[in-house]
Amino acid sequence: MKLRHFYPLIGFVIPTIVVAYGFVIPHSCIAGWNAQSIGFGTTLLGACAAYYSGVRTAAGGRKREGKRNAAT
Repeated sequence: MKLRHFYPLIGFVIPTIVVAYGFVIPHSCIAGWNAQSIGFGTTLLGACAAYYSGVRTAAGGRKREGKRNAAT
């Protein structure tokens, strides 16, 4: 895996954090550090984990070991 694989993720996460925590959340009814703002942050972490897992699988970074199935 190379850094260029993560450019789309960076292009998603940085603006999302800036807009959400910089503009939207402070001017809404959930302003401050509470369950909703922390939940939003964990949602972003989950999206990052899913992206990393997908890139790792697609890039062939995961070696498949174990039993072969009956077709092979």
